[in-house]
Amino acid sequence: MINTVVEQFPALIVTTGVFSAFTILILGLLSRKICYYIVLIVTAFHFILSIFTLQHVLTKGRIHYWFGGWRPPWGIEYVVDELNAYSLIVILFLGLLGIIFAKRSVEKEIEERKLPTFYTVMQLLISGCCGVVVTGDVFNLFVLAEVASLSTYALIAIAGGKALRASYNYLILGSIAICFYLLGIGFLYAVTGTLNMIDMRIILQNLYENKMVHVGFVLVLVGLGIKAAVFPLHTWQPDAYTYAPSAVTLIMSTVVAKTFVYALIRLIFSVFTVNFLELYINAWNLVPWLMGVAIIVASILAYRQNNIKRMLAYSSIVNVAYIVLGISFFNSQWSLSGALVNILNHAVAKGCAFAAVGAIVYKTGIKDVGALAGLANKMPYTSGALLISMLTLIGIPPSAGFVTKFYLAIGCLEMQNYLMLAIILLGTLLTLAYFLRVIEQLYFREGNSTQKEEVPFSMLAPTMFLAILCLAIGIFWLTGIPLEFLKKSITSMGVIFR
Repeated sequence: MINTVVEQFPALIVTTGVFSAFTILILGLLSRKICYYIVLIVTAFHFILSIFTLQHVLTKGRIHYWFGGWRPPWGIEYVVDELNAYSLIVILFLGLLGIIFAKRSVEKEIEERKLPTFYTVMQLLISGCCGVVVTGDVFNLFVLAEVASLSTYALIAIAGGKALRASYNYLILGSIAICFYLLGIGFLYAVTGTLNMIDMRIILQNLYENKMVHVGFVLVLVGLGIKAAVFPLHTWQPDAYTYAPSAVTLIMSTVVAKTFVYALIRLIFSVFTVNFLELYINAWNLVPWLMGVAIIVASILAYRQNNIKRMLAYSSIVNVAYIVLGISFFNSQWSLSGALVNILNHAVAKGCAFAAVGAIVYKTGIKDVGALAGLANKMPYTSGALLISMLTLIGIPPSAGFVTKFYLAIGCLEMQNYLMLAIILLGTLLTLAYFLRVIEQLYFREGNSTQKEEVPFSMLAPTMFLAILCLAIGIFWLTGIPLEFLKKSITSMGVIFR
């Protein structure tokens, strides 16, 4: 009976999330304060369910949930294995910390009358992202991705001003992206007659040379590439991260970004499979070189920024490039492991960085690197968290970021791609260069005030917790304990190393 109950949890997370969003909207008419607590309680509850879900997957095997009892491929199926159980925990955990951080932040950045709407849309965003992660149906993924995307557009725009333009640009590119994706699965449905991922995977094995399959693959890849801000499809991201409310930037850089990265990984390996990639390996080999260009170009653009949120936005493009670089070397278990660990590592580090910057904006209004002089004396804990996050993004051991680059470096050696190894090292040096500008201002310049003025505890606590995780996760990965789990996650995608 317990096993049966746990198998309902993936569907329960999505459905109760959507239902609670409508509850927030209605109850917000009576009390604006209650909205925050509903989102907080619901997300915390879902996070607990996700832990039980992962435990079930690791001990009992993957979960298959058929909506309405309709057997796939006719009905919609939720499938949970090691990879998406892991991703679900990451999304809900970081979403929970983002919501805790948001309370005081949005009260200052958003008009009070908009708070019920804000929390309603925030709940829809998290529910949509959870749905994208657990669904086993490519069309249902489209529906839930649109729930998440439309919510994101609204959350960016809610601040007004320049955020409206950033949201509009994202809306246009996001709409183009989802059209690409929808056309892609339309081509695939035309040749396979199914929308279920597992069923589509089986049928496609005999259709790899079909031109419609090729077109469908490219359209899906481009559509999800725009959503995940993969270079050079990233142009919406810098403005969106820069002008969105601080709490929204935090959620976008962790929850939303990693959701679409997961979707990209899932469809490449679980629908099209490694066999398809090997058949067209000459074309696929262009991907790592494109990511090498992305690492260098985005790092240079980050160095040129004075707005710290914009600098972090370009840094995110670099880290997505590291993930795609890892999956492009699909014959290396180390590279794929590097890509998977970076889903968590980058989310934690970038979440910590944006939380710290959001705290600085909340307390001082400072957004430019040049105005950070001596801030470590005024906000020592926030500045310390920002320092740890930047060292993690650089890849200083024993941080989580070091583990990502260590795994990718071993993968490059395994693939005998020494030039790509040099690019990873160059990218690390460039990251060091632009973050040193921030560190210099924080710790080696004198400011106007030495009086300590930290942000409220509800903002400082998640920021410091993420900073601690940057180090703790790195040490945990380095113990070698999670390697068996990473191997299971890779196997769950259908990758078998010869």
